[in-house]
Amino acid sequence: MTDSSTPRRDIDRVASGLAACLPALHRALDRQVVARYPHPKPPEGQLALLRFVAQREGATVREAAEALLMKPNNVSALVSQLTERGDLERRQDSADKRVAHLHLTATSRRRLSEVRELETEFIRHALTSLTEGQQGALGSALDALDALTRHLHPAAR
Repeated sequence: MTDSSTPRRDIDRVASGLAACLPALHRALDRQVVARYPHPKPPEGQLALLRFVAQREGATVREAAEALLMKPNNVSALVSQLTERGDLERRQDSADKRVAHLHLTATSRRRLSEVRELETEFIRHALTSLTEGQQGALGSALDALDALTRHLHPAAR
């Protein structure tokens, strides 16, 4: 729903700017992390699954598939790969033995934390190069970006 006082061209400008800026921001951040992180970076799908499980410890494959907008069989394949590598554990549901709950291993949890710390460090450093007004605008935009994410992908967060 848009505010009728907001001109359409302003909404189009913001939409176009976000569509161009956010992927570039993600790629730039990813490249900086890869350059400093001492472990091999998992493929994007595996990393998305690990991050999801970190937020929703004990989730099922079906829940992960819904949240990540993936097919359950594809998530199941990722779970198998990550389990083999020692990054993820499957724990059988006590009530329904066909259901497995996903949990990070201690190593995986530590590595995700290291990546998050690197990301925060790079963003913090970049933020210091902005004016106070720009920093404030980004801080004020966080709630709106979170709401936009939930609107585009209701299962997110």
